This record gives sequence, structure tokens and C-alpha cells, in this order.
Amino acid sequence: MGIIIVFSLRRFFNHRFYLWTILAVFRLLLVFTHELITSSILVIKQVTRPKINVTPGIFKLETELEGDIEITLLSLLITLTPGSVVMELAPNNKILYVHAMDIPESSDAVKKSVKIFEKAIKDVTRYV
Repeated sequence: MGIIIVFSLRRFFNHRFYLWTILAVFRLLLVFTHELITSSILVIKQVTRPKINVTPGIFKLETELEGDIEITLLSLLITLTPGSVVMELAPNNKILYVHAMDIPESSDAVKKSVKIFEKAIKDVTRYV
């Protein structure tokens, strides 16, 4: 009942209804869990092959995120995803250098995951 009253009075407040932020956090956790499972399966496939044929390397990854919290959260999510590690952040805070276990497979998967992560992070951190 209280949420309904607060929801009906939300137009008098300057910021977004807090329940939407809580839902955005749960969505971010679901997105991360999905990417974690997907990348874990990819790493397991690569490691359990009789002959390990991986091409490790570093690639540049541009981001649209702006704040320190957003970039830190993105870096942590990428690093916690198996097969990839954020090594460095460019001085302009727009380019991440990522080490991937297998560049041909992992770089495209990481770039796709980053776009999904960025959208979910923006939903959590921005009030517009």
C-alpha cells in the first residue's frame, strides 16, 4: 500500500521512482549471471579440448560510460567474466584495454557483452 502511495506522489519528487532503480539492479544482476554462465561454458569448451588452440591477446574497447562508478563497475563486470581481464584504462576514461583468452572468439563476445552491460549500468546509475 505504501509503494502505491509513494508511486502516485512521485511527480512531486525531482528524481526517478526508487523502485525502478531496484528493478534495474536486479536486471543488471541477471544480465551478469547470464554472461557469466555463457562465458564459463566458452572457457570450459576451450580448456577441455584435446589440443588447446587459443590465441590470447589484448584489444581496445571503447565505452560510452562517463562516471568513475560506471567505468569501475563495467571494468569489474568484464574482469569477473571468465576469459577476459581489464588491464588498463586510457587517461580519457573512454578506452579500456582488455586481455582475452582467445581473441577470435572472445573479443566479439566481450564487445557484445559490454554493450549489454553498459545499458544495464546506465539504467542503474542515471536518473533520466
